[in-house]
Amino acid sequence: MWRNWARTWLPRLAFFLFWPALALVAWGELTPHPPELHAPDKLLHFLAYFGLAGIASTALTHRRAVVIAVLGLIALGGALEILQMFTGRDAEWLDEAANTLGAILGGLAGLALLRLVGGASRD
Repeated sequence: MWRNWARTWLPRLAFFLFWPALALVAWGELTPHPPELHAPDKLLHFLAYFGLAGIASTALTHRRAVVIAVLGLIALGGALEILQMFTGRDAEWLDEAANTLGAILGGLAGLALLRLVGGASRD
């Protein structure tokens, strides 16, 4: 019974959660004075993109769409790193590496979750 609920409602919920999460990550990367979080910067980058890719893959449910979304998130991370230079912050290659690793692993985790509930498409 829970699998039917999850197969139907997880993608819908993920779709609506993705957009505010994306806005929060973009704001966090572009704000000149981000809030002070007591965690390593690279870990925050990894977790942000892991979460975004996990949510996106849960919303999209198709492998090809997930690959495109993960590549889009990697490109977005690079673009936001470049834009940081115009907000008085430093762009770092290691931040983009953490973004990339997080996006790839988050996409895989989202697909694994979908496979667990029987909602992943193999196309």
